Amino acid sequence: MKPELRIGVIDSGHAAHQRIAGGRRFFLHPEGIGEGPLQEDALGHGSAIIEAIGQRTPSARLYLAQVFDQRGVTSAAQVSAALYWLLEQKVRLINLSLGLRQDRPALRAACAEAVAAGVMLCASSPAQGEPVFPASYPGVLRVTGDARCSAEHWSWLNTAQADFGACVRDGPSGPSGASLGCAALSGHIGAYLRVQPQASDLQVRQWLQAHAAYHGPERRHKA
Repeated sequence: MKPELRIGVIDSGHAAHQRIAGGRRFFLHPEGIGEGPLQEDALGHGSAIIEAIGQRTPSARLYLAQVFDQRGVTSAAQVSAALYWLLEQKVRLINLSLGLRQDRPALRAACAEAVAAGVMLCASSPAQGEPVFPASYPGVLRVTGDARCSAEHWSWLNTAQADFGACVRDGPSGPSGASLGCAALSGHIGAYLRVQPQASDLQVRQWLQAHAAYHGPERRHKA
């Protein structure tokens, strides 16, 4: 019997019909970071992210850290607290379909601790523009959306912006672009880890490169 696969998700929540193994909300208050039970997913973003991961690795046990407020805003302190909590849950992979503009020491340290513990981090990165965090930290897998990819495929981009790309949208509504691409790739990685539970992060990266449907960024020719 293969060991269970635990995947962490840091996002805005989940839908009522979606089953998760555990969850915690992290919020700002005057004394620092507060913790409490999960609340309704006011944005719908986390629900779509969980759906994308679950479609590709339905047997994984998902642990949710809720960090977004009703406006879709979070902070490095909340994401850092969420990372440490997920490490306590013994997850193997954490999906971060989010990007913060500022490099914060606390977030950098939390990501470094996760990577050192053998936890793979997948974070969304825009296809263009300024770098974001945690995608730009060492050891973090940088993922964006790739319009060439169907639901079953991903691309090995190897660009200044991203390592990999994946399906930009799973349905007619909801998140698209880098957020969805990141979740899709996390789902593909989860499916691989179900078959190869002892695989290292390097082996996961090598497998992703070897089985990518596209190599390099999309080349658009001018008419």
